Amino acid sequence: MNAFEVFAIYVTPFIIIGLAIKLMMKRYVVDLPDVQKQAGSPPVRRFLLGAWRKD
Repeated sequence: MNAFEVFAIYVTPFIIIGLAIKLMMKRYVVDLPDVQKQAGSPPVRRFLLGAWRKD
C-alpha cells in the first residue's frame, strides 16, 4: 500500500459521515437558533466557593 491509499482509507469514513449529517440536516431542517430556543436561557455565572461557576 502506498501513502495515498492509506490516506484515502483513513479520510473516506469522515467524508461519508459528514455528507450523511449534512443530508440529514437538510431533511429535518434544524438550525442552530431552533436548538438554542429549546435549550432555554444561557447559564448564569456565579462566584461560589472561591471560583466562577456556571449554573
